[in-house]
Amino acid sequence: MPTRADVLAEILAYVELGEAERGRLIELHARLAPQLHVIADRFHDRLRARPDAAALLSSPEQLQRLHASLVDWMASGLLGPYDQTFYDKRSRIGQRHVEVGLPQHYMFTAMNVLRDEYDDRIAALYEPTVARLVMRSVNKLFDVELALMLRHYQLDSEAKLVESERRIQAGRMLAIQTLSAGLAHEVRNPLNSAKLQLELLERRLKRAGSIEPDDPRLVDPVEVARHEIERLTRLLSEFLAFARPPDLALGDYDVVVIARELVANERAMAARRGVDLELAAHEPLVAHLDANKLRQILHNLVRNAVEAASSGGHVTITVSRDQTHLYVSVADDGPGIPAEIRQRIYEPFFTTKEGGTGLGLAIVHSMVTLHNGTIDIDSSPRGTKIDVAMPLS
Repeated sequence: MPTRADVLAEILAYVELGEAERGRLIELHARLAPQLHVIADRFHDRLRARPDAAALLSSPEQLQRLHASLVDWMASGLLGPYDQTFYDKRSRIGQRHVEVGLPQHYMFTAMNVLRDEYDDRIAALYEPTVARLVMRSVNKLFDVELALMLRHYQLDSEAKLVESERRIQAGRMLAIQTLSAGLAHEVRNPLNSAKLQLELLERRLKRAGSIEPDDPRLVDPVEVARHEIERLTRLLSEFLAFARPPDLALGDYDVVVIARELVANERAMAARRGVDLELAAHEPLVAHLDANKLRQILHNLVRNAVEAASSGGHVTITVSRDQTHLYVSVADDGPGIPAEIRQRIYEPFFTTKEGGTGLGLAIVHSMVTLHNGTIDIDSSPRGTKIDVAMPLS
């Protein structure tokens, strides 16, 4: 995403708001400053004439704040400078429209009201030829204002939609976790009992001497039963990892050390599949998080990536940070995730792997969410990269 400075520079260049226009706007402020409060009053009078808008602006204290903000907005727009402070102030207007629920078409109608007010006063303050040039400069300024407000209206609306979807997903996860916890509890005791009874039966048969210890009639069925019990035990462990109550054991941990240990433990498994597993991070990076849950996140992501990469492929873990967030990504050069299943990969028990449980990414999603983090996937036929972002504290 382009930076704020890039966006502002692009808009200013596109509307050609140059030095001549800026000079006219500064000079206009000197003449118009005593009338800015009158313009703000007339603006809000026209706004309150609309019942739908008036219903959102009923508080006198709110109107007083809006009046002061509008006067400041007009003054700072005319005077500049058009820098990051200017950008941030305009973006907050878009954000505020989203917060109070004002439809974005109000931005256009509001700008037209202000254009009319400016146009009337400019016509009275300047001779016609100069008035036309001054109003052209004002129109360019208003186009910049509108572009910035609409951009952030869109960004904040999209953020609210994403947050709503995440809350819905979290609700679904909680319901399935509750079901999984109950199921795991019911299965665990009979499974442990079956394992003990199998071991007891094996000892009794050997002790009775009715069958030789290496007799396939004993060994083969016992091995099959033991293998199936172990498989069910692993499945139960995944159920419990997914369904366990959301308690975080937080502490300050070096994420690079955790990732390095994970790579050391998983490199042999990756090598057996002909996959090169590497960590692209060396400097210490301390974050306040649950170390065991981060290990589980990395373990599941790396296992998926190694399984996706073909022999001779590569899997890379990258760890970085900015002032507020930790970023961990796991990338492979496999065939990518088909578009038709990409929307379902976090669903518990959804899997395309033979013998898979469909809980790996559901567990990752749950644990990232517990840290107030986000997880994003970028996949194409050239490979898949999963990006996890979590607050540093």
